[in-house]
Amino acid sequence: MKKKPISVLLAAAMTAGLLAGCGSNNAKPAETPAETPAATTAKAETGETTAAPAAAEGDKKYEGVELTYWSMWTNNEPQGQALQQAAEAFEAETGAKIKFEWKGRETKNILSSALEAQEKFDMFEDDYTRISKNYVNYVADLTDMAKEAGYADKSYAVFNNQATEWAGFLPCVTEQPSVGGVFYNKDIFDDCGITAPATWDEFMTACQTMKDKGYQPLALDSTYAPFLFGYHLSRHIGQAAVEELATNGGWSGNPGVVKAGQEMIDFVKAGYLADGAPDEYPASQNKIGLTQKIAMVVCANYITAEVNANTGTELNWGLFAYPTVEGGVDNTSTFAGANSIGITKYSENPQAAFDFAVFLTSGKQSQNMADLSNNIPADPSNTPPAVQSGTNEVLINTTAPLSWNMGLNANADKISVIQEVIVKLYEGSYATGEDFAKALDALY
Repeated sequence: MKKKPISVLLAAAMTAGLLAGCGSNNAKPAETPAETPAATTAKAETGETTAAPAAAEGDKKYEGVELTYWSMWTNNEPQGQALQQAAEAFEAETGAKIKFEWKGRETKNILSSALEAQEKFDMFEDDYTRISKNYVNYVADLTDMAKEAGYADKSYAVFNNQATEWAGFLPCVTEQPSVGGVFYNKDIFDDCGITAPATWDEFMTACQTMKDKGYQPLALDSTYAPFLFGYHLSRHIGQAAVEELATNGGWSGNPGVVKAGQEMIDFVKAGYLADGAPDEYPASQNKIGLTQKIAMVVCANYITAEVNANTGTELNWGLFAYPTVEGGVDNTSTFAGANSIGITKYSENPQAAFDFAVFLTSGKQSQNMADLSNNIPADPSNTPPAVQSGTNEVLINTTAPLSWNMGLNANADKISVIQEVIVKLYEGSYATGEDFAKALDALY
């Protein structure tokens, strides 16, 4: 097959972390693989406030309290609109006033120095990884407050457990989750009479059934080639082993690498990739909407709204977890990330701040934010918008989060050339899994 050029800039940007500043559903994936994108402002402006009836004057719990909230959103984005509506409802119920400072995506660049200087703000938004690791000395311990509020029943365990493992205590409240797996057109699955496959063998059988019915099983843009292979490889050997190999080499010495490579070679030879794949972003994913003959794509949840917006379609989307592999060491982890809310350690009103964070991210307010922004609700009991169908089930069943590219990004100096080798894998350039592993070792 003819080799397609790779954007080194896109590959390098993928290593930047979980949150780099995505502002709309049309933002490039390389900029923000895990940040939950904003939806169109127009939809937000039609949202109705869900404010509760005001309590009797003088009976409000936080009368006279003002909380300063640094937001990564802008006031005219759907998330910003949802925040303001929640603040109005919270004030009506408790008396507490929420003062928003709309910092936008640049908040991540100023938070560290602001927290060190103890600038006057009570709450802020950022990626939960940074809150749990970078800002751990500056945020309040929410463990006891969360237990008292029954927060575990209003949130995803995968984020609470991971954040607690990193920080040593619960450092944040999940605001907007993201998840990655196999997104698919339900109508194609229904037409083929197949259900979401759980194992790799079932996945291959489903692909053949779709191919026999005239469908193309899987879209793939070269930008996402490391994400697809990283998922498959991490099933076999685990993310920690992937990180070690990406850092130090030794790919040929790991039987799991050879096996994963061979399985992908067999997948390509069977004709299960869409025509032209691996394509240049976003050509292949757009064909899902343009042709409505391509069934699946492996990516994070923003891709559904992105495909719909790029192609002017409203596909019947679903999601299932990446298939398990026989003998795999990690068959239950899923790519997952979250924009979350931290409370400053020096806040004078940490309980009020926590109560607002939970008020915002559970029940009616969580549903409101999900509906306005077309994203996954923070409360698992809420219903995701149609474009995010299946996301909450996958997150509920996830035992541990995987990072973007599942460890392949561990070596920033090598990720672009690793990506080149992986793209060649999907172009059919290697005869065997051993050849593929040797090509990776040749990079060191």
